[in-house]
Amino acid sequence: MKKYLAEMIGTFVLTLMGCGAAVFAGIGLGTTGYGISTLGVAFAFGLSVIAMAYTIGNISGCHINPAITMGVWVSGRMKGKEACGYMVFQVIGAIIASAVIYFLVHTGNEGGISAVFNDTTTTGANSYLPGNVVPAFVAEFIFTFIFVLVVLGTTDSKKGAGAFAGLAIGLALVLVHIACIPITGTSVNPARSIGPAIFACIQGDCTPISQIWLFIVAPIAGALLSAGVWKGLASKEA
Repeated sequence: MKKYLAEMIGTFVLTLMGCGAAVFAGIGLGTTGYGISTLGVAFAFGLSVIAMAYTIGNISGCHINPAITMGVWVSGRMKGKEACGYMVFQVIGAIIASAVIYFLVHTGNEGGISAVFNDTTTTGANSYLPGNVVPAFVAEFIFTFIFVLVVLGTTDSKKGAGAFAGLAIGLALVLVHIACIPITGTSVNPARSIGPAIFACIQGDCTPISQIWLFIVAPIAGALLSAGVWKGLASKEA
């Protein structure tokens, strides 16, 4: 249970800081002249991962992402039952964080949450979906593949980066966001997409819910490929 709670807390922090940065930059909570760039949002996600990696990494491994958990499970590093528990608590953490963001934005800017969540925290791909599903799917698939491959490689017990794994993973996530934000808003993490989508629908805009399948299927598929590729690269025969 400690591992599950750690994953919930870690995913909560990732969603709150990463999605929160995007939301607050978009509306400024009623202030003037406030905003951060795409680079700022990318670093908000990456720094959240780095912070949590060195906080809960020794407890749960700091997956805080169902795609990573899927990759770790398929790689044979954890049991299926434990992987399912991780995913459930990751989604719970993301939902709680989204509730906090919803509260802060809804009370500060009445009526503004729907557009914010739809544009910046769930898909960010209104111009792509549903008319251009393929480019969005390919982007989420490829960038998740790259990210999870970095995770599997840097955390490998024999070939990994040791104490620097958390830093490498966080910076990899920054890089992924820099490249992918203009395409889909960047998910590469089903939990971090599910939470905000729910609250967008509560606000009255259920478009993100109708699009959420892509941000679940594509990252999971990318993670599965990463697991297969890393198993091949790390094998003694290779």
